[in-house]
Amino acid sequence: MAIFDDEPKKKARPHEIGQDLSLLSVDELSERIGILRDEIARLEVELKTKSTTKSAAEALFRRG
Repeated sequence: MAIFDDEPKKKARPHEIGQDLSLLSVDELSERIGILRDEIARLEVELKTKSTTKSAAEALFRRG
């Protein structure tokens, strides 16, 4: 609870790793799987971007 009314309230996380899943419905579990799949796709794009950047930097420094 916020001490003052004007303090922003923390958002509930849609999913937390290791969280107890026993109280969630089938729909809630399906929604969380979708959220996690979207996050995995986002992470894979970032990984590919960083790998490409790293490869380009390594190629540049090999030339010198």
